[in-house]
This record gives sequence, structure tokens and C-alpha cells, in this order.
Amino acid sequence: MPTKNRSIIPDTAGATKKDILELTRTHEVRFLRLQFTDILGVNKNVEVPASQFGKALDANIMFDGSSIEGFVRIEESDMLLAPDLSTFRVFPWGDEHNRVARLICDITLPDGTPFAGDPRAVLKQQIERARLLGYTMNAGMEAEFFMFKQPSAGGPTTETHDVGGYFDLAPVDLGEDARRMIVDLLEQMGFEVEAAHHEVAHGQHEIDFRYADALTTADNIATFRFVVKYVAHQVGLVASFMPKPIFGQNGSGMHTHQSLFKGSDNAFWDKKAQWELSPIALHYIGGLLRHARGFSAITNPLVNSYKRLVPGYEAPVNVAWSMRNRSPLIRIPDRRGSGTRVELRMPDPSDNPYLALTVMLAAGLDGIETTADYREPVDVNIWEMSFREKRRLRIDDLPHDLNEACDELEKDKVIGEALGSHITGHFLDAKRQEWRDYITQVSAWELENYLEKY
Repeated sequence: MPTKNRSIIPDTAGATKKDILELTRTHEVRFLRLQFTDILGVNKNVEVPASQFGKALDANIMFDGSSIEGFVRIEESDMLLAPDLSTFRVFPWGDEHNRVARLICDITLPDGTPFAGDPRAVLKQQIERARLLGYTMNAGMEAEFFMFKQPSAGGPTTETHDVGGYFDLAPVDLGEDARRMIVDLLEQMGFEVEAAHHEVAHGQHEIDFRYADALTTADNIATFRFVVKYVAHQVGLVASFMPKPIFGQNGSGMHTHQSLFKGSDNAFWDKKAQWELSPIALHYIGGLLRHARGFSAITNPLVNSYKRLVPGYEAPVNVAWSMRNRSPLIRIPDRRGSGTRVELRMPDPSDNPYLALTVMLAAGLDGIETTADYREPVDVNIWEMSFREKRRLRIDDLPHDLNEACDELEKDKVIGEALGSHITGHFLDAKRQEWRDYITQVSAWELENYLEKY
């Protein structure tokens, strides 16, 4: 897998069509992938050859939206891909004389208006809402993942490539080389990687890259998941962002750090305030607490997600916030000044990053606009509290399964309005069906516990 060319990171901020065409010639790009995500967060792309680059950059590449999960009915299927030229990146692998590049696209209708079912578009709407209030959202998402051995035959396996633990080194951590390859490719694509390490569970890893504005962060997560899976395949492993693949082991989260800025000033920091947190920060926290149950179906969208959100495995199950421990939903890291931020610990890496950031920002802004009650921080271990103690402190639970999460999403008008009726309706339809499919299955656990006994 060639990674020797360190010069393929073009500066495309403010790029024009002419600039992109020149870059494709300079870097000998033969194919261009027009990338987007469906409502469920799955990466999709339409690939065009060099002869069609001009047409693609003019947003004239059409595709059938009826074939994409949650987009449209067949009678209204024509969609256009409108590339964001600032997202042009050359993939740093393959034949260097016939390279492949990508552009992340917005989805529009044939008349050029934004498509209501485009996850990237709804995030842009919340970003604009924040801008009108004077804020810019910065976010950093820490997506954990597993790497498993490839099955010799048949279906998938959860046999890990190591028995390493948190921050272990080779030879215990056999994924070290794979992580280095991932970091190398990400850096060539313009990511600023801050750290890479083994996580708590066997075969579990985390690679952290620098925070950015909300849209760039969502774009980066979509790219990150693609690169991780590509590298794992190259080294004979299977990468998975499934939240809880192994019983008895910690699941994978995607802790999301977020802050609001006014110009160059962090709006969450007030040196003279209690905890050095501004009223803006506290009401933002209040908004997250108020809507956490309502947006959990978005940030934790799988049946499997709720097998991670259980006590005892470092995942939050309680709607509370703290500065001293990791058992609540929200943690405030120690850093202050420009680094003051809120860490939401419930999301997992199977979510659609565009929709996840949309609902988090919408919840926080609603908290600011309505001066939401942020309660007091809970700086003791909630997992050890009794039911009565939790109720006294008004500590609620997150939904216990996907069906309950869908019920809560359906009731939360603020989150529904942020997503729009198209995405909310199609998302709920897909997730209700997923739940129905799940509960009608007969599991190995049921057979083992019931078949002979009854």
C-alpha cells in the first residue's frame, strides 16, 4: 500500500472549479468519487472518470435517490450531487499515475434547492441557526473501533487480533502497525492526528484527531471510518464500528467534545464564574440534559447500541453532568480558557455524524434560548447510587432500548424540528422496522436457557 508521496494534501479552502481541475491534472487523478451519506450514516458515492470532472464540479451529476435509504419514493427520485470544493482530497494509495480523489457532496433537487433528506444539509441549518445567535460550534469526536480476524469461512467473527488493554504496547497490541498505517494515511489527507492507542477491550482502538468546526468534524468522521476499514482490509483484519460486538467487554463510544465560540472567544468560559463555566455553557448543558432521551435514537441508533449503555462498562446510563467522574452523561474536562468544553459521552460510532451533531447543537441552543435548568453537577459515582438517591437528584435514565429511544424521539418537538419531518419520519420508519426484525428473532441465549428447561 504506497504511502510514500507526502505532497498530496492540496489547499482547497476557497477553491474554484478551475483550481480543482488543475489539482486533478497535477496529481494525475483518473477517477473522482462524489461522496455523501444516507440517513443512517452509511457512506455512499458515485464515481466519475476524468472526462466527467467538469460536469461533476458543476453539480450536474444525477443519481437515483429512491435507491438510497430514507431518501425518496421512486416517483420523485432524481437527485443532484453538489460538491463542496473545499473537501477535495486525493486518496494516498493506489497507482500514483492513476489516482482517485474525493469530494463530499450536498444533495439537491433538480431545481437546485437543498434536499430535505440530506443529513449534511440539516447540520448546515443548525450551524446557520447558531451563527445568527452569534456562535460557531467546534467539535471533536473520539470514535473507538474494533479490529477482528477475518473469518476463514462463513459469516463474521469476533475473534480479536490481540488480548491487549488500555494503552498496551506491542507485542501485546498486534494492531499497532495497523494504527500507524491509519494515522499515516489520515495525515496525508490533511488530518491533524493527536494520539492513537489501544483501548480497554481486546482488539479495540482509538485514534484522536484535532477538533474543528462542526461540519468539518462530521466530514472527517465519515472519511475516518472509510480509511479505518480500508487499512484493516489491507492487513487482513476486519474493522467494525459496531457499538457492542463482544459480550463482557467494553463497547465502543464516540465521546463528543463541543464548545461554542463568539469570534475568537470561547463562550463557555467565564474566569470569574463558579467552575469557570459561563451561563451560556450551563444552559447549553441544560439543553443537552433536557433532550438527551429525545436524541438518543440519533446518537445511539442501533439495537446493539443499548447493549453498550448498561452499568459496569464505562458507558453512561444516567442523565446528569459532572466534572470529577465519568459515570454521568456529560463530563466537563479540567481544561479552561479557550479549551473549555462539554464532553457528551453517550454517542457511539455507528451514528450518522451529521445528524448526531445536528441534534446536539439543536439541544444546546434550545437550552441557551430557554435558559434551561442545568441542575447541580453530580461528583460521586452514580453507578453506586440507589434508585431513591437518583430520583432525589432528578437523575433520569437514558432509554433502555431502541424502541424506547424511538418513542422519545417521536415526542421531542425540538429535535424533530431540527431534523425536519422528512428525516424524522424516514429514520423512525427504518428504526421501527429494525426493532420489529430484532424482537422476532430467536437468539442462541434463548435456546440455551429455555429449550430443554421448558
